Amino acid sequence: MSSEVQAFIEDFNASYEAKHKAYEDNFWATKMNLAGSSSDELTRTKTELDNFLGDATMLTKVQTLLGEPNLSTDQTKTLKIFERTFKCYIITDAEGLAMREQLNALEAKLAEDRRGMKLGYTNASGAFVEASSVQLRSVMRTSEDESLRKACYEAMRSIGPFVAPQFVEITKVRNKLARSLGFEDYYDMKVTAAEGFGKHTLFPMLEKLVDRSKSIRDKALATLAAEKGEDALKPWNMGFALAGDLSALQDPYFPFDNAVNSWARSFAALGIKYEGATMRLDLCDRKGKYSNGFCHWPQPAWVSSKRGWVPSSANFTSLATPGQVGSGHTALVTLMHEGGHAAHFANVKQPSPLFSQERAPTSIPYAENQSMFLDSLVGDAAWIGRYALSKDGQPMPWELIEREIRSLHPYKVFALTSMLAVPIFERRLYEMPESELTVEAMLKLADEVELEVQGALSSRPLLSVPHPLTDESAAYYHGYVLADMAVYQTRKHFLNKYGYIVDNPQIGQDLKEIYWQSGNSRMFLDLVKEMTGSDLSGDAYIEMLEQNVDDLVKEEKVAYADALAKGPKFGPEDAIDLDMRVILVHGDEVISDSKELKGGLTEACSVFKQWIGTNFHGK
Repeated sequence: MSSEVQAFIEDFNASYEAKHKAYEDNFWATKMNLAGSSSDELTRTKTELDNFLGDATMLTKVQTLLGEPNLSTDQTKTLKIFERTFKCYIITDAEGLAMREQLNALEAKLAEDRRGMKLGYTNASGAFVEASSVQLRSVMRTSEDESLRKACYEAMRSIGPFVAPQFVEITKVRNKLARSLGFEDYYDMKVTAAEGFGKHTLFPMLEKLVDRSKSIRDKALATLAAEKGEDALKPWNMGFALAGDLSALQDPYFPFDNAVNSWARSFAALGIKYEGATMRLDLCDRKGKYSNGFCHWPQPAWVSSKRGWVPSSANFTSLATPGQVGSGHTALVTLMHEGGHAAHFANVKQPSPLFSQERAPTSIPYAENQSMFLDSLVGDAAWIGRYALSKDGQPMPWELIEREIRSLHPYKVFALTSMLAVPIFERRLYEMPESELTVEAMLKLADEVELEVQGALSSRPLLSVPHPLTDESAAYYHGYVLADMAVYQTRKHFLNKYGYIVDNPQIGQDLKEIYWQSGNSRMFLDLVKEMTGSDLSGDAYIEMLEQNVDDLVKEEKVAYADALAKGPKFGPEDAIDLDMRVILVHGDEVISDSKELKGGLTEACSVFKQWIGTNFHGK
């Protein structure tokens, strides 16, 4: 029987792999607005994947096979992940299946309409300037013209009324589907599938963090108003008041042209390998492109009993506008974040692709912990001293780093409250009685949650956040909060264990062995405890928010001096081996491919740098 079980497992893995890839290829094509992309094809392949994972007869077959004697350890483990996955997706009645197909079509239509939305602002000359949401937020952070910042905020606000009519309908159908499956509502269904516990376990954790951070938030708002005036609390002014001219002063040390090279060298110095993966990077913003960075895997990594190691392939996008102040820093953080996701999923070594795909039953905070831990390094003086270099190789002066710490550390709580607002909004949205759920009610709720949780209206209005609009990322944002809790707990652990993080190759090894290789075969909370020795809590996060600024400045100055003395492990021209093929693209255009170049990834970065110069800097 064991050979029959293995044949079933191999057949299932091959079928899943093909359907997963077909959907992900269409997801990438439509989100990147590639030639020939089709929302209909996206809907079709998504429905085929959903139906495959929602086949009740397959669940019965798996459960029968789990009762067979003499199963190997890998066979038992694999059949159990099949069972867990099926239970996340199975819908047995015809009405439920029809609702799922309806949702796929509704979400694809909303995504298509949102992609085609004419978004932008009117400049001082009275001309309309088209701009993505990322570009609008960048202008709000950097422009000295308050009227321009306000125009950009109003453009961000316009997204809510644009998406709300369709999103109201989607919300109603999502809830109807979830309740037909025995869940309290859609949020309860999504969190149970991904985390293994319901919303009544999740939200007390989030509410505790809201309560613990409230006094810190209020103090930060009062301090900002006292230092910069009450107008600084207006949503179009807050980002600029916090950054002021700091973004512009630091911008030369984060040249966009060097971002890919800096990311690659930094990860290589951490001992991170991608195990033969292929990564496609589309980094620059353009009209019609999806308005959020992401990393998806058309080919999940896994170990096949027939084919051996199957390396991953990843599609990775950001929304940089080279030449715009702050674009290099934003691109770099996105590279560290999404590249962290890719490193994690490239290193999952389990006997099925279901262990290394990003949807349920993969825990959201488990996935986000990896990426957010790695992007947190960009804010460390130890990293800045090594990698934040001007085009002529000069490091960022300490004075700018100290100024950033003193001007921004007291306000780091705003990032936490901004994250918390999204799941709290979504929870209340799905708990709203259907008879009360209207466009007006949705817009009002968004403002109420911003005021309650963030203490003021946000420069990023809740309905401009793309995550709630699509099934893959709806009821997802709580994962960022739990992940950030784990990030600070993990950072504290590594600093206690090794004394440093940046350019420490042991970090990559520990991440791989404890966090990454198991994939979703183990629970997020168990992995955090194994890594750090403690249960997940918000203690390290709150401790960071409450740290005295003078003490932090002293610590970071020592780390900065050490960074300058030692320099980065790999220089800009050094050969870098991440064990990965990197293909840099811009929509349908292939810019460079490390596999096709003698100099590998280092040369691919140089070609990309030249392309940026030609296409954005006129060189």
